[in-house]
Formats: sequence, C-alpha cells, structure tokens
Amino acid sequence: MKNFYILIICLISLTVSGQTDADALAKQLQNPIANLISLPVQANFDYGIGTENGSRMTLNIQPVIPFSVSENWNLVTRTIVPVISQNNVFGKSGSQFGLGDVVATAFLSPKAPTDGGIVWGVGPVLLLPTSTDNLLGLGEFGAGPSAVALTQKGAFTVGGLVNHIWANQLSSTFFNPFIGRNFSGGRALTLNTELTQNWTNDAFTGVVMLQGSKVFKVGNQAINAAIAPRYHFGGAKAADWGVRALLIFLFPK
Repeated sequence: MKNFYILIICLISLTVSGQTDADALAKQLQNPIANLISLPVQANFDYGIGTENGSRMTLNIQPVIPFSVSENWNLVTRTIVPVISQNNVFGKSGSQFGLGDVVATAFLSPKAPTDGGIVWGVGPVLLLPTSTDNLLGLGEFGAGPSAVALTQKGAFTVGGLVNHIWANQLSSTFFNPFIGRNFSGGRALTLNTELTQNWTNDAFTGVVMLQGSKVFKVGNQAINAAIAPRYHFGGAKAADWGVRALLIFLFPK
C-alpha cells in the first residue's frame, strides 16, 4: 500500500510539472522576442479575393532563433519564408505556385525587462527578392527599421510589432498590435491584428484574428497548436474571409 501511495504522488508530481512547463511555454509564446528557439509553421487560407473571388494559401515557415550577444543583450532573429498557392487573385490571372519574398528581422533586445516591466527590441528588417513569380512577390530588395514592445502582467500580454520597408517600388508600413490571455494547461487566447499601409499605392489592408492555442507534447517534443478565423477589411482586393492554422515546434533551452 505504501508503494501505491508513492506511485500516486509521483504521477501527480509529473502531471503538475508538465502543466507548469506548458504554462511557461505558452506565456513565452506571447512574446515575439522571447529567449526561446521555435519553428512556427503557419498556414493561412483566404477566400473571396478581388473581383474574381480568388483564393490563396500561404504557408509561412518562420524560424525564430535567439542569440546571446552579451551578458545583458540578446539578438533575436525572425525569418518568414512564404510558400504560396493562389488562383485568380489579380483578376483572371490564373494560378501561381512558388516562393514569395522572404522577410528577415533581427531584434536587439535587453535580456531583462525595464523597471516598468516593458520588454522591447529594435533592429533592421530586410525584404529579400526570392519570389519565383512576379505575382507572388515584389522581387526587389528592401530594408527598413523594426521595433517591438510588450508587457506581461499576470496572465495578460499586451504589445505590438511595427516595421517599415523601403524598396525601389515600395514604401510600406506594417503594424501588429496584440493582446493575449493565458489559461492553465498551456492554453491561450490571443486577439491579433495585422495592418499594412502601402504608401506607394495609397492602399490600406488589415486582418483581425481571435486565436485559440494550446501547448502539448508528442514524446519529448513540445508543440503549440493554434487556429483562428481571419476577418479582412480595407482595400478592394481584401479577402472576404479566411482561416489560420498554426503549429509551433518548441526547443526550450
């Protein structure tokens, strides 16, 4: 009987430890510049685009790798590699499949928050001309500044990320405000907005998403799974509706 009680206590301890780990990872994921290696694989499905009700699937492969550059500073790299499949997005343009332009950002960020609890980072953003079709990307090199700031109080995270890219045929500002609420068991709910102002064409587009997510393990691999409806607004070519599905493979140190 004594051994039975010991076994029960061990199982409870393992369960509590697993939940604690999942909760900690879920909170780190609310921070775009957390000291956490991760590999997000994000699929965006958008429908009803433009005059011909076109459709687009964008698979974003987004490795996030932090580097310690000194006792007090990290350099966090975030790269977005888009694989795109679309049909009649630009009128009767037919179907295209291939790579879009890669966006790479490097944030220099203090390892500790400010006295007021603010986490922040700044650095360059690069637009790399990797698109395999002129309808899948600009096909030009671009660059500009990027910044992120957030605060985490208890179960809540509030923050935003902004960048601006200049290229020969582009001047574009991107703003991503977000607010998240974490729950026990590695669960989270995040209201996420992505706003883009194309100053070259004087075009504004946006998408709002309410995302539910959960951290879990497959064997020893920690994974975060998320799904969100996508509501588009602004611009004649904005989609009617969409869905985001996301898997993030986590590699805590």
